[in-house]
Amino acid sequence: MINEQYSVSEILDAVEEIQNKKKGLNKIKQSNSIKAEKFLDIPSNTLKLIEEAEKNSILKSESE
Repeated sequence: MINEQYSVSEILDAVEEIQNKKKGLNKIKQSNSIKAEKFLDIPSNTLKLIEEAEKNSILKSESE
C-alpha cells in the first residue's frame, strides 16, 4: 500500500475541487432538464413552423 502524507490544506483543497465539479455537473443537468421541459410544452408541429420561419428569416436577411 502507498503511504503518502498530505497536509490539511491539501486535503481541503481537494475536497473543494470535488465539490465544485459536482456543482458544475448539477448545473449542466438542471439546464438540460429545463431545455427538455420547454420542448415538451410546445407541440412538435409548432416547433417545425418556428424552425421554418427562422430559416426564412435568415435567408431574407442574407439576400438583403
